[in-house]
Amino acid sequence: QVQLVESGGGLVQAGGSLRLSCAASGRTFSNYAAGWFRQAPGKEREFVAAISRSGAGTRYSDSVKGRFTISRDNAKSTMYLQMNDLKPEDTAVYYCSVTQVALWRVVVAEAYKYDYWGQGTQVTVSS
Repeated sequence: QVQLVESGGGLVQAGGSLRLSCAASGRTFSNYAAGWFRQAPGKEREFVAAISRSGAGTRYSDSVKGRFTISRDNAKSTMYLQMNDLKPEDTAVYYCSVTQVALWRVVVAEAYKYDYWGQGTQVTVSS
């Protein structure tokens, strides 16, 4: 199994930036496709961004495309989410997750396909 710990959340003003980190341990990080999801109060968990095992393939939800950037450093077993031009509607608990896939460049964007989840980190964007 793999353990995931998110960090970097906090309170920011609209238009500001944050970088979230997801540190993995327990298994070889490069064996997993990975992604970020978020859940706001009263809403279902939604897809934010995903990245392939190699880092070469990425996918974003329409609501964050052009503002957020997902990346990973397999040597450090860490994934990142750079969030720019934050909006109040970005307020949510952000979760990182990983899933085993066989192919180097596959991107997984569906939450139900993920196996391991972090505890979440709160991001609050004020007007």
